[in-house]
Amino acid sequence: MLNKAVGLITANYSAKHRTAVSEVRPIASLPYMGRYRVMDFALSNMVNCGLRTVGFIMPDNYRSLVDHIDSGKDWMLGRKNGGLFILPGSSFGTTRTGYRFLLRDLLQNKAFLRRNSQPYVILSTANMVYNMDYAKLVEAHEASGADITLATFHAVENDDDVVRIELKDGQVADIHQGVTYGDTAFLDCMVMGRQWLMDVLDVYASVDHLGLLEAMKQEFDRIDIRTYDFDGYVAPVFSTESYFHRNMDLLDPTVSSELFPADRPILTKDHDTPPAKYERGCYVRNSIVSAGCHIWGAVSNSILSRNVVVEPGATITNSIIMQACTVHSGARIENAIIDRNNDIPAGTELRGTPEAVFVKEKGRS
Repeated sequence: MLNKAVGLITANYSAKHRTAVSEVRPIASLPYMGRYRVMDFALSNMVNCGLRTVGFIMPDNYRSLVDHIDSGKDWMLGRKNGGLFILPGSSFGTTRTGYRFLLRDLLQNKAFLRRNSQPYVILSTANMVYNMDYAKLVEAHEASGADITLATFHAVENDDDVVRIELKDGQVADIHQGVTYGDTAFLDCMVMGRQWLMDVLDVYASVDHLGLLEAMKQEFDRIDIRTYDFDGYVAPVFSTESYFHRNMDLLDPTVSSELFPADRPILTKDHDTPPAKYERGCYVRNSIVSAGCHIWGAVSNSILSRNVVVEPGATITNSIIMQACTVHSGARIENAIIDRNNDIPAGTELRGTPEAVFVKEKGRS
């Protein structure tokens, strides 16, 4: 794959259902499983199949993304030849229509495509969590002779943010926003010829406010678009509810082992943090506790990011606690997302339900 394809990841799109968690950062930079970020899966999928040239299209609020990926060295992309390219995204206002491969983003970064010589380009977003061998996707694309091959999966729940694929005689006939259980759903990942894409961008330049697939909808009968079905675990992250429940999925060893196989590791930024410390008398059950945590109290069915302190008598249940939070003695947190740098006072109760998760906004750093 080193000389066969380049990767292009975009994070320049808005969530339809913004909350205190996603207002301050792109979905792509949300913490995941304590030590990772959502974007780590998109980047790792690229490099695990051998790609060493990857472009990353940034949104306006790009600070947390750049802080995390830096030069790309933790993903083996800190290179003199190829490597990670931080690319500008277009400013497109506050639209939340669901377009995630905006033509204007691709047109603005056409030089990235032109300056590379690989025959194919893999396009991906950064808010779908899955672990996939992209080499098989490219092989399927080559074997079919299609213009575009879309990676798809079978939806396991209703989601109005995921794109539904309508097929006819094995080819893509239409796309629609929103899926229901059992639908063929778009994995927000596709492969096509690099030169073919550049030619298409010139054709549709006058409607650059649309997404790539949306612009081509009226010509699906003339464009050969096939699908490649991925049968592994997929977690679309578009809302607070999906973010919370897909994190909770990771407490199931079957899910976590599928997402983190030994032969395709998910790479992330190295923080060199010391191991978590569990004090005598603490209680921790079915939880993911990241490095740097210090636990005196009780933690169950929860995910703790780095450097979280749980004081004696504090209780955390069915919750996500982000980096550098302190939960003081007697505090109780249940069915909640606590953003980073929060100090939860002693005796405080923060409680939501699995259907209506309590969210505490980011504290002061």
